Amino acid sequence: MASLTLDQAQTITTAALRKGRELSLKPLTIAVLDAGGHTIALLREDGASNLRPAIAIGKASGALALGISSRKIAEMALDRPTFVGSLSGISAGGIIPAAGGVIIVDAAGAPIGAVGVTGDTSDNDEIAALAGVAAAGLKAQG
Repeated sequence: MASLTLDQAQTITTAALRKGRELSLKPLTIAVLDAGGHTIALLREDGASNLRPAIAIGKASGALALGISSRKIAEMALDRPTFVGSLSGISAGGIIPAAGGVIIVDAAGAPIGAVGVTGDTSDNDEIAALAGVAAAGLKAQG
């Protein structure tokens, strides 16, 4: 199984931030985690509020924990709010049910990590996350 490198994680954070500047988004925070949920890289843009690192990590961590993007977790929360609400209490990294957290996969489709972006609308956060993954030459889980 492939693993996510520090160089790839730094490329993801830098490219996601660049996408945010290109789109004139609010200040972003980007977290990249390995497949075990450990933080490899964290970038908090000037002006981002102090809770943003935990939110970015929670988006990525939740995606890894449930095996689906944080967007899909948000959709799940509409149908099963009590279930999704209870998960943060048992997840060390947190679970944030809002778009912006995507799983990064290897060529065989196995998870090698995740990226979480926060700071703007959830849709824009996800756009920045996907741009970061693509810039590193990697793929996000479909």
